[in-house]
Amino acid sequence: MKTSTRIAGRIGTLLAGLLIAAVAQAQTVEIKTNMGTITAELYADKAPKTVANFLQYVKDKHYDGTIFHRVISSFMIQGGGFTPDMKEKATRPPVAHEGRESLAKGGKNVVGTLAMARTGDPQSATAQFFINVKDNGFLDPTLIPPGDPVPKFEYGGRTYENVPRAQLLNAGQLWGYTVFGKVTKGMDVVEKIKEVPTGTAGGMSDVPNKPVVIESIRVLDAKKG
Repeated sequence: MKTSTRIAGRIGTLLAGLLIAAVAQAQTVEIKTNMGTITAELYADKAPKTVANFLQYVKDKHYDGTIFHRVISSFMIQGGGFTPDMKEKATRPPVAHEGRESLAKGGKNVVGTLAMARTGDPQSATAQFFINVKDNGFLDPTLIPPGDPVPKFEYGGRTYENVPRAQLLNAGQLWGYTVFGKVTKGMDVVEKIKEVPTGTAGGMSDVPNKPVVIESIRVLDAKKG
């Protein structure tokens, strides 16, 4: 019994190691759209769980045939969750929020970076992502000073003193958005997409009048990249 447990444990450790190694090597993806191709480098070193989650959706071909359903020319382009008829695709459970970890390693919401979309719940990101088309520093997580209670904390033009740490950690607006990659080629395609005319569809605003389709997302072979 003990021997079987040890063997199972070793196999589990080996598989985990292989998964990490695979993620570390698969850092570039090709996003083919009906408006052109975008190549992006993924930050497995900054947001490993987020990258592994994204790559699993890529492997499952979840993104094939989805659209950029939210386009704001002065902000970002968001996609990966809806089909052209505005039907939302089913997803796996949310991935853990890694915004602060990514930010600590340089993952900021600047032009060309990829970040996970979510609801008001910080731990709700699944498959949808967005590409920043300008520097959106306000989307970065807010770093909380050490201490409990936190002796002094400034946010939104206000100063707070002696605030319980848990209260700040639970404040959704302080979590920001996890950056997990950056466009390395095809930013001209992103620029074209951000300028498409938009309107209302499926009860949502900022939806392109003509669907901007993600035809496929594939891991780019390093030998070809």
